Amino acid sequence: MIEVGQEAPNFCLPNQDGVEICLQDLRGKWVVLYFYPKDNTPGCTTEAKEFTRHLQEFEDLGAVVLGVSPQGCGSHRSFMEKHGLEVTLLCDEAKEVLKAYGAWGKKRAYGREYEGVIRTTVLIDPEGRIAAFWPKVRVKGHVEAVRKELERLKEERGI
Repeated sequence: MIEVGQEAPNFCLPNQDGVEICLQDLRGKWVVLYFYPKDNTPGCTTEAKEFTRHLQEFEDLGAVVLGVSPQGCGSHRSFMEKHGLEVTLLCDEAKEVLKAYGAWGKKRAYGREYEGVIRTTVLIDPEGRIAAFWPKVRVKGHVEAVRKELERLKEERGI
């Protein structure tokens, strides 16, 4: 399980264009890593649009925003084009990063239990440590909460 203060699990995943993105290459920046269940579903579309709408604010705070789900890169590319998304989406078809960050596990819906993506967000500091963690995210108001926490942490650390 992910805990604040621990070293963030390293990863390299292809983005929507097939370009490999590695966490270690983002040292020196804040990383907002959000895990979402599926492209083109209502909650996931709302979340991605919200991160896109506030992307410049995150960039101005020195942060990179990365969305991760188990769909393939083609699905991500279509999702981005259809909704005008600007956030980078990473393809974790093997679910290894989802599992490493505790974003894959048992879920319940309509009386049945199954394994799937647990909507989760992790804020990683410039040194590669977990600075904040939101398990079982509710989409409404979440992007604003992440931005405010990033601002608070930067102020607290004098960055």
